[in-house]
Amino acid sequence: MASTVPGPTPAIVAALIGAEVRTVEQLSGGASSATYSVDAIRDDAPWPLILQCAATGSVPPGGLPRADQAQLQQFAFANGLPVAEVVRVLVPEDGLGEGYVMTRLPGEALAPRWLKLPDYAPARAVLTRQCADVLARLHQLPMAGVAGLALPTGSTAELLDRMFANYRRFAVSSPIFDLIFAWLKERIVDRPASSIVHGDFRSGNFLVAPDGLVAVLDWELAHLGDPHEDLGWLCCNSWRFGVWDKPVGGFGERDELHAAYEAAGGDPVDKGRAHWWEVLGTLKWGLSCLTLGDDHVSGRLRNVERAAIGRRVSEVELDLMHMLKFGSV
Repeated sequence: MASTVPGPTPAIVAALIGAEVRTVEQLSGGASSATYSVDAIRDDAPWPLILQCAATGSVPPGGLPRADQAQLQQFAFANGLPVAEVVRVLVPEDGLGEGYVMTRLPGEALAPRWLKLPDYAPARAVLTRQCADVLARLHQLPMAGVAGLALPTGSTAELLDRMFANYRRFAVSSPIFDLIFAWLKERIVDRPASSIVHGDFRSGNFLVAPDGLVAVLDWELAHLGDPHEDLGWLCCNSWRFGVWDKPVGGFGERDELHAAYEAAGGDPVDKGRAHWWEVLGTLKWGLSCLTLGDDHVSGRLRNVERAAIGRRVSEVELDLMHMLKFGSV
């Protein structure tokens, strides 16, 4: 069903932030977010901002409520992590659904551009270390600092069980998905949640300048979990955008990532555990593809982008078969 939430006008955004607004321009966004570039004026100086709302007015199931997402992002900002500062959290009376306003930072968000353009070669040379540093600092933040937020939590086994139940609700059978679920279950070491985990830390969710990382974006899948989850997710083949021979996000090597993570204060990395999470992350993306494709085919949300992503289930199956045979991809 299409959203009935109106798009923001300059006058509406001006009332939100208490400043003059020259333009509001909608940007391309993800399946769950509507994002707008805002050019405002504060104290006679340009004040570039981003307004991000839930695309349908509310956050989809499993996503972190926008108000909590904003508080988590501000908590990360206050602790020196590279994120945009939050300016204003929306309330129901604003009439725009869930969302918030944050500062707009310079940089390139499209991973295929900064992964391949020559101008970003200096950034690619330092991104592995920078990502490791961000993750080490994030994972060391006290969970007590987010105790009032609705961050999902649960043990590793509970996560795998939820994934399997979600898979079964589609009433389809992928032999490779079935095999990977069995592989994961045989090798699982169940642990309680021990850290704040970003949940979607990957190429495509970074803002990058020619000299390196500017900011980490999209905190809506943050939760409490195992730090190795973020390390494994960053290495999934889908987030290399064709630069398949650089397993860390299309720009680095796993050993460098793990060593830099430990050097930045992260707990010792268990490589077997990180690999387990990389396999699970690959399967998780496959289930996301299945979900988006089913949205279109079922008629719940007819959308060409979702249909196209749904076809990528076969790519994930190939990645998983390659990982089983060769140990990595």
